[in-house]
Amino acid sequence: MELTGATWRKSTRSSGNSGNCVEVASNLPGVVGVRDSKDADGPALTFDPPAWRAFVTFAKRH
Repeated sequence: MELTGATWRKSTRSSGNSGNCVEVASNLPGVVGVRDSKDADGPALTFDPPAWRAFVTFAKRH
């Protein structure tokens, strides 16, 4: 999946993790990208928006 043009953002809750966090790009149509903030040029995972929303909803509950 091509993520050219992705706008990456970190969670506001990631500031206390010594740089260990993920970045999410949700500005592209039909795809949400997730990558390791320490390896911006490395691989990224991609999810369709409904799957990403389901994951975030689950994570917030647990």
